[in-house]
Amino acid sequence: MTPSEIIDAIIDDRSASEVSDAIKDVLFAKSSGRIDDMRGTVATSLFGAPDQEEDEEYDSEEEYEEEEEEDEE
Repeated sequence: MTPSEIIDAIIDDRSASEVSDAIKDVLFAKSSGRIDDMRGTVATSLFGAPDQEEDEEYDSEEEYEEEEEEDEE
């Protein structure tokens, strides 16, 4: 039910439980949408961004071998 339909239900003097259920449904739908929107932001703030390893680029195979030798020492 949309908010205008809820108002119409109140004007039509429908039962209080029906109007209450409609209001709860609308509020639940809105809150669940906002939670879904914020989920990624909250997860990132709590756990940090996923680690992304950068591939090193070498101009030649010699540079690669030199770095490997340095790492072994």
